[in-house]
Amino acid sequence: MKKFILLLTLIYSLLSFAQQGRRDGNRIGIMGGITQTTLTTSNFASKPANGWIAGMAVRGNYYNDFSAIFGMQFFENNVTVATTKLLSLTTEEVNFKAMGVQIRLLASYNLIKDHVSIDFGPVLQINDKLKINSKSELNNVTGTFLTAKEITDVTKLNGNAYVGISAGTKRIRAVVNYQYGLNNFLNNLNKSEELKLKNNNSNFKGHLGIISGQLLINL
Repeated sequence: MKKFILLLTLIYSLLSFAQQGRRDGNRIGIMGGITQTTLTTSNFASKPANGWIAGMAVRGNYYNDFSAIFGMQFFENNVTVATTKLLSLTTEEVNFKAMGVQIRLLASYNLIKDHVSIDFGPVLQINDKLKINSKSELNNVTGTFLTAKEITDVTKLNGNAYVGISAGTKRIRAVVNYQYGLNNFLNNLNKSEELKLKNNNSNFKGHLGIISGQLLINL
């Protein structure tokens, strides 16, 4: 947490320095909204599900029509995976929940100053293990010999590519964006030879796709 605070202070200072000599200052805003997350993988059948995201953002003019944005947001993203209950042999869509924090450092091009902009750049995502209902932990993941609990220990440190558009006024903006996971979200599972054997003797591979719609209110 101390490192996060230090990083936030450093980037905020850089944005403040870039503002010197300009009429408009940095804009600090709070934002939040909903997400829909997809896990693209050939290892098992998954479907997108809804979640939420909320946090803060600092925007500062950088050069001509370009701005820089630093943001930190907490999130809860969800996907469902097809499983089979062992006793009843009935199918069940099990919800897998990822919780964590995202740190964004974006470039923004102002199509219409103070009203419409295109934002793009990298996102660092830090998340914990996936969480599932304890009653579903021993369900068999359809198409494999894995249990639902065995695929929860995913990669904790992830990098996403972000592209989005924001529109509105200086005070309130609507933000729509898409993030694509650049690294293998399931790669941590490849550390276990036993899990790979249960996965039809195949490596785990999957990438996140996150669509988000949010409301930004500048203070």
